[in-house]
Amino acid sequence: MNKNTVLGWATMIMIVVGIALIALGAFRYDEIAGYGFASVGIGFFAIAWVFNALKGRI
Repeated sequence: MNKNTVLGWATMIMIVVGIALIALGAFRYDEIAGYGFASVGIGFFAIAWVFNALKGRI
């Protein structure tokens, strides 16, 4: 596996974890904790976006 493949897999894993965190925040926790889970999920999307942008440049 080269570095682009590793970044691709990291991006996919972070997207899956981000979706899971947003789903937990939306469906499992109805109080204030849900906002925390959803914001961390959005943060995972942002980091996955950076990993995708780095693919091919490193």
